[in-house]
Amino acid sequence: MIWLRKLRLGLHLLHAMLLCLTVFPWANTHTRERLIRAWSRKLLALCNIEVEVQGLPPGQGAPRGAMLVSNHISWLDIYVIHSWQPVRFVAKSEIRSWPVVGWLCDKTGTIFIERGRKRDAHRVLHHITEVMQQGDLVCVFPEGTTTDGSHVLPFHANLMQAPVAGGLPVQPAGLSYVDAATGKPTLAPAYIDDISLGQCLDAILRSPPIKARLTFGPQLMAHSASRRELAEAAREVVVCLSAGDQGSARDRAQAFQPTDSPDHGLGASLTAAS
Repeated sequence: MIWLRKLRLGLHLLHAMLLCLTVFPWANTHTRERLIRAWSRKLLALCNIEVEVQGLPPGQGAPRGAMLVSNHISWLDIYVIHSWQPVRFVAKSEIRSWPVVGWLCDKTGTIFIERGRKRDAHRVLHHITEVMQQGDLVCVFPEGTTTDGSHVLPFHANLMQAPVAGGLPVQPAGLSYVDAATGKPTLAPAYIDDISLGQCLDAILRSPPIKARLTFGPQLMAHSASRRELAEAAREVVVCLSAGDQGSARDRAQAFQPTDSPDHGLGASLTAAS
C-alpha cells in the first residue's frame, strides 16, 4: 500500500535528520560518505528502484578532484549518484529554504548559488575550483532544469569555468530510467512541468520496479578550449551516454581531446578496457 511506503519514507527522512544532528558534526569524510551512500541506497530501495552503473572498469573507483556533469530528469538523480559515490552538488540557493530538504542538502555539503547575481557566481566558481583541487568530486546539472529523459537540453557553460581555471577534468555521466522488467524508458520519475513533488512520488510508488542507469564516459580536459567548447563537448558525450551508446561517447570525447593529448582517470581506463 502506498500510504505504508510513504510512512517508511518519512521515517527514513527522520533518520537522515538524526544522523545529521548527532553523527555528522563529529564524523570524518569517509564515515560521512559511507552513511550518505547507505542512506541513499535505502531510499531508492524503498521506492523500488534498482541502480545499474555502467562504463566503469572493474575495480575502478570514483574520480577525485573533478566535476561530474549529467543530464537531469528527477529529484531521484541526486540519490542515484549518491548511491554510487557521495558528491558535492551545486544547487540554486532557493533550495536552502525548503523545509527539511534544504536543511539536509546544506548538512550534506551542497554548494548553493544565487543565480542572477554575478558577484555570487564568482564566489561559487572560486569555491568549486578550490574544493575540487582539494580532491572533492563536485556534481552539476548543466541543463539547469529537468526533462523527461528523451532529450538533453543545451548545457549552460558558466560553471565550466571552474575546471577550466583549475586545469581539472570533467567527468560526463548519462542518466536514464527504464522499466526493470522490459527495459523500456519510463516517465514515472520525471519531475517536470507543473508536477508537484508529491505527484512525482506517487507516480514512482505506483510504477512497476524501475531501473536507474548511470553510465560513465571518458573524462574531458579543457586544455586550450573555452568553457563553452567544454560544455558543448560534455553535452555531446552525455547525449550518447544517456542513450546507452558508450562507443559514440568515446568517439565524441576523442574528437574533443585528441589521442596525442594526455588522458586522465576514467578516460584512460575506458580506452584500455574497450
